[in-house]
Amino acid sequence: MATRMKTPPNPKPSKAIPVRASDNPAEHHGNYAKAITAPEVAAHRVIMACEHQDLTAPLDVPGMLLMLKDQGAAFSSGDMTHAEAMLSAQATALQTLFARLTEKAMMQSHMPNLEAFMRLALRAQSQSRATLQTLAAIKNPPVIYAKQINQTTGQQQINNGVTTPSRKREIETEPNKLLEEAPDERMDTRATSAAVGADPIMAPLGTIDGAAYG
Repeated sequence: MATRMKTPPNPKPSKAIPVRASDNPAEHHGNYAKAITAPEVAAHRVIMACEHQDLTAPLDVPGMLLMLKDQGAAFSSGDMTHAEAMLSAQATALQTLFARLTEKAMMQSHMPNLEAFMRLALRAQSQSRATLQTLAAIKNPPVIYAKQINQTTGQQQINNGVTTPSRKREIETEPNKLLEEAPDERMDTRATSAAVGADPIMAPLGTIDGAAYG
């Protein structure tokens, strides 16, 4: 007679957030702070607050945190499979919400109520469209063509093997350039004549005798 194999009982789910233990009190408190502020823990808290108790009762917290952490690692490595599935489901859910709110609006007999439901319905429809646009951008990223702009700051000087005269030489030759460029003026290029001797120093006059010319 064959014996029926018993199904092993499901292990009781753990509801505690795993924290790495340490004998050092400061390190232990630091590990606890890191665990509480981790992104996957924040997501877990929101899920637990939003879902029904029937869904969260059999949920194992360490397993949930590990799954959320794996999703974050997949996003970092470029695997957007979960994100694409999530956006697709959200677009469908928002479309369902749009249809339900529109039905509620058509049941109203007062204009303010009809307007309120239709405003919510169109908002859900807009969010569904935006979700689909985001999904399309993930699947087919837009191509951006950028034109290179060469922009320089200040003046640039390029010397291709040509010796640039010094500033002092430019200042010295500037008056000569002005004379050469004037149409009615020419520089005297003749040989330099000998210098004229200086006048001899005049001897002082003698004392005038007023009596002699009286």
